[in-house]
Amino acid sequence: MTGAADTVRYEGFAVSSHPANPRVQVVTLDKATLEHFEELTSQYGVQSLEYKPFLRFAIADALDKCCEYQLGRFLLATMNDRDTGAFLLEGDADVRRSLVDSDEQRDVFVKLSTAVSHLIGLPNFDAMYGKYYARFTVFNQDSSDSYLRQAHRRMELHNDGTYVNERTDFVLMMKMAEENMEQGDSLLLHVDDWQELERFYHHPMAKQAIHWSAPPSKNIGYVVEHPVFFEEDRNGKPHMLFIDQFAQPANMQQGLYLYEMGKSLEGDENCSNIRVNVGSMLVIQNYCWLHGRDKFVAHPGLKRELLRQRGRFTY
Repeated sequence: MTGAADTVRYEGFAVSSHPANPRVQVVTLDKATLEHFEELTSQYGVQSLEYKPFLRFAIADALDKCCEYQLGRFLLATMNDRDTGAFLLEGDADVRRSLVDSDEQRDVFVKLSTAVSHLIGLPNFDAMYGKYYARFTVFNQDSSDSYLRQAHRRMELHNDGTYVNERTDFVLMMKMAEENMEQGDSLLLHVDDWQELERFYHHPMAKQAIHWSAPPSKNIGYVVEHPVFFEEDRNGKPHMLFIDQFAQPANMQQGLYLYEMGKSLEGDENCSNIRVNVGSMLVIQNYCWLHGRDKFVAHPGLKRELLRQRGRFTY
């Protein structure tokens, strides 16, 4: 491990703090690392990864091997540190410039995201897509039943996993392709940076169970119940589970609490805009970070394909 204060070099990758938010660690994989990873995993197709879960760990080990087993340790330490708990992983500038939009390239992205997710934990089954990951596309026009694919509005800050009965410790969001895109950056707010955290964390409604349910497109046929502040970490600091779209308040007190919370989060000055390039992925500790997406500039040819993995820590 070498480097100046602003960038630290490891075997096969470099790390620096994101200029928009120093909590976010920017992990840049060397060109040689990515080439070696592609070589080691070329015999595995995406279908094989979907059918054989143990292969996902094999390609995770291959990526870590390319970095002399330093990458996995760094990513785990980052995710387990509440003060960071987020990283933006991308290839170096030469790699980004050389990317060609193709089915083959997107398959490489699936493998890379799978390797990263299995270095930090285990992805959950994504009912929306029917696999351990989900792929979906945002177009200029949309008639879906949630804000996920609606390009012309801001997707408000939220946590994932609010409406499922399994832990969602981490969220991985990777950009697979895009055309005619302006704006649409990821939005991030760390729970500890939320200026009105104390007001809502110590509110009488903070620990009161609320019903959460999802629209039909999510393929979840049940309702879950939990408070917004559902647990504390090992140091007694709050973990959150909040999303404005899927909360089902039972009374005026719950409804106004959630309304005021959403307004507070959207107005917080500590929210950061994070640009994610094609082939890059943003990975966050879901209970310590709220995330969202800025609106896009309208364009008839607007198109963005994304990949998502959500899961639990196992290490």
